[in-house]
Order: sequence, then structure tokens, then C-alpha cells
Amino acid sequence: MTAVEVMMGEHRNIEPMLEVVRRACFQILEGKDVNYDDFALIIEYIREYADAYHHRKEEVMLFNRMVEHLGVLGEKTIKYGMLVEHDLGRMYINNLEEALKNLKAGNEEAKLDVIANAISYTDLLKRHINKEDNVIYKFALRELDESVINTINEEFVVYEEENKATREKYLKILKQLEDKYIK
Repeated sequence: MTAVEVMMGEHRNIEPMLEVVRRACFQILEGKDVNYDDFALIIEYIREYADAYHHRKEEVMLFNRMVEHLGVLGEKTIKYGMLVEHDLGRMYINNLEEALKNLKAGNEEAKLDVIANAISYTDLLKRHINKEDNVIYKFALRELDESVINTINEEFVVYEEENKATREKYLKILKQLEDKYIK
């Protein structure tokens, strides 16, 4: 399996979590109690699987190479597009965590911030995933030298093997939340 195929497969593991987030927010709108434990798992999944596991690979193994080898177009596409979106996602999750703390402390109005940041994150990530799958990865495969692609693929094999337990842990969390909110 190539690095791009692995990353696209990870997107298929992130998308259901975005639906879980939407449904957890909808429950708040319906007046149900906020499930802080589920939100803690959601935030952990997003930080550890979507960001530390998936985005790290993109940033370190693919995006840096695109900036290095594709000149101004690669630099603009990555630094001012994809990396900005990764940072925005991190901001929304930090804001979501803060809003949950405020809500738990008794600030009922913080429900607005919980929903606003969670839904902003899901919208951003849906668009981001679509852009990566349909534009960025194809651009990289088309424009990067075959030797660079081969190096990235080799690094992915090592990374995947070294981080197998992490991947499995978060896929179990995803299944647990999918079963609760989606199925």
C-alpha cells in the first residue's frame, strides 16, 4: 500500500468521527445532557489519531517534501493552505475543550461555544479531506520525482509498523463511538 493510499484510508477513519461529533452536538440542541466522557474520547481521538498520527505523517513526510521539491507552488499550497487548515483545526479543538470546561463549571451559555467549535471543526475537516484526496495528493503524485515518492512510501511502512498499537487503540475508540452515535 502506498503512502497516499494509507492517508486516504485514514481519512475514511476520520470521517465517521466527524459524524459522531455532529450527532453529539445535535443531542445538546435537543436538550440532552452533555456526555463529557464521550467528548473527552472525541477530543483524544482527534488530537491523537487525526492530528498526531495522521497530520504528523502528512506534515513531516509529504508536505515538507512538497515544499522542498516543488518550488513556489508547492510552498504556497502547503504553507498557506494545508498547514493553515491543520492549525485552524487545532484551534477549534482547543476552543472546544475550553468550552466544555466552562460548561462543566456551570456556564450554560458555553453550550453555544461547544457546538460552534465542534461543528466548525467538522466542516473544516470535511473540506480539508476532500481537498487532500482530490487535489493535494494527486498533485504530489504527479509532480514529485518517483524517488521522492518511493522514499515517502518507505518511511510510511516503518511508521505504520512502529505505530500499530496507536492506530489500533484509536480505531477501537472510533468503533465504540460509532456504535453509540451512528449505528
